[in-house]
Amino acid sequence: MELSSVILTIGGSVGFFRLFNFGVGQLPMPESACRNAWKWSNISTSFLHSFITAIWSVLCFFVQPQMAEDLIETHSMFSHALVSFSIGYFINDFLDMVRHQNLTQSWELLFHHTVVITCFGFSVVSSRYVGFAVVALLVEVNSVFLHLRQILRMANLAVGTLYRLNSIINLGTYVVFRINTLAWMTRWLVLNRDNVPLMAYTLGSVGMAIMTVMNIVLFCRLLKNDFLKSSTRENKKEKEM
Repeated sequence: MELSSVILTIGGSVGFFRLFNFGVGQLPMPESACRNAWKWSNISTSFLHSFITAIWSVLCFFVQPQMAEDLIETHSMFSHALVSFSIGYFINDFLDMVRHQNLTQSWELLFHHTVVITCFGFSVVSSRYVGFAVVALLVEVNSVFLHLRQILRMANLAVGTLYRLNSIINLGTYVVFRINTLAWMTRWLVLNRDNVPLMAYTLGSVGMAIMTVMNIVLFCRLLKNDFLKSSTRENKKEKEM
């Protein structure tokens, strides 16, 4: 893709998610979510991005299987467009959080988005490491269930079979598509150190280190809130009986 096409795709993506975010805000929402209408719209927008990107990233490797063997140079316009599309989402989400949240509330995600926009931006502008970026976007498979979890909690549906089933799938896909993917990407970066320029290697290494720490912390929170706490409540009920 030419630079002009990249800019057009990113700009179109920003506009698309901005419009969707606005549209969700005009629709009826659960009474419990009305207390934080902005967050409801924001998470719904994030869910849409995850759903689209999860399917798109997997299809990229079906469209061009050779990309799995060469994550540096080999890529299709289809995969290049995916990375550009995701940059637009992260820019929109970054601006949305800056507008509606205090820095103390959102600095972790703002930092995360800054790292992602920088790494993905380098990839689409240089037309290199697009395959590596697509692998990184496989984590969005898990994000579908991660955002669905937040939607259910905001709708006061954090009990019952649906939430429990989503929690199990969420944790399982978290291990497969987040932790394992990040571990594989780190391994690939180390093994291909000689083939990666110093600037790209440094950018990738710092990005991977930050993402790994953030994902381990989030995994512990999910495990504690969705499994350990519920187990503790069940044990208390048994003792009371």
